[in-house]
Amino acid sequence: MIKGRVNKLIPFSSVDGPGNRFAIFLQGCNFNCTYCHNPETINHCNNCGNCISHCKYGALYLNAAEVIWVKERCIGCDECIKNCKYNSTPKILELSHFEVMEEIYKSIPFIRGITVSGGECMLQHSFLTELFALCKIEGLTCFIDSNGSIPFWNLKKLMELTDGVMLDVKAFLDEEHMMIANKSNKTVLENLKYLLDEKKLYEVRTVVVENLFDCAKTVKDVSNLISNSEIIYKLIKYRPFGVRDEFKKKLKIPSDAFMNELKNICLLNGVKNVIIV
Repeated sequence: MIKGRVNKLIPFSSVDGPGNRFAIFLQGCNFNCTYCHNPETINHCNNCGNCISHCKYGALYLNAAEVIWVKERCIGCDECIKNCKYNSTPKILELSHFEVMEEIYKSIPFIRGITVSGGECMLQHSFLTELFALCKIEGLTCFIDSNGSIPFWNLKKLMELTDGVMLDVKAFLDEEHMMIANKSNKTVLENLKYLLDEKKLYEVRTVVVENLFDCAKTVKDVSNLISNSEIIYKLIKYRPFGVRDEFKKKLKIPSDAFMNELKNICLLNGVKNVIIV
């Protein structure tokens, strides 16, 4: 049985797709973004054990060269994460789709559906397919929040079960995307066009960092692609919360005036639903 490596379960979320949703955050990401707000979701724990000495509550211990997390003892102080040098966390649960569904059942009367995010959840696409199949039995909608690095067009069964995708487009120019995420955006842009054609694109997101890349070009080019549609374009103002110290001081928080300039570009290009966050 395939198990998902789960970073966090949030029973009720109003910011991860339409309506009230059960949000599932999976561990592991193939991007390493300069402004990442959750860098502890990037790598899988390498069991170095450095975090154990920083836990004052006995929630971590080493067993057969593996760091074990005792959830019942954890108070959520996150000292283990703060002191991890490898952009990871020992607080991961390996759960089957049935086990995650047991948690979802508790929220079903109060939610419209589920959203799976990360990290990059599409790295665990087989787990998503099995989980979504169970959710469909219960009449739940299934959404994916993705960086777009995994080809959606190769995953026909998962796409049949998916109601919508929230896609990050970090930069339109490949060289700028390489600078931000240390990866090409070729597949990201192909996914953008594929999801548009398949009517699966619910929302596009761009984090705006005024002094990091040509934000105006990215916004202009993306808005041209999704113009005259109901797709949401969410412009996210960079904030330093959770960003690694070595990058935090180098990045500039964009002004409200600049964010509104970008919004106006979208509106002029025919995007009907632009949201500044």
